[in-house]
Amino acid sequence: MNSRTVNTEHLKALGQRIRDLRKNIGWTQEELAERAGIDRSYIGGVERGERNLTFLVLCQICQALNCDVATLTQNIPKEYI
Repeated sequence: MNSRTVNTEHLKALGQRIRDLRKNIGWTQEELAERAGIDRSYIGGVERGERNLTFLVLCQICQALNCDVATLTQNIPKEYI
């Protein structure tokens, strides 16, 4: 597996965790985007693993979801090695 594939899988796993947490709270992408101060289409890209988000954006999302970065990133990348 090359590094580009691994990175894509990491982003997809992170995006799925964000989506799952958002849905468990009962929010739409629009609600998360508003609470995080991020454009809704960007949230959609993050959830699909299409965006290589910065640490600061990840922090904004975590703050909106009331979780820490470790919660969303636990075992990434280890789970794909």
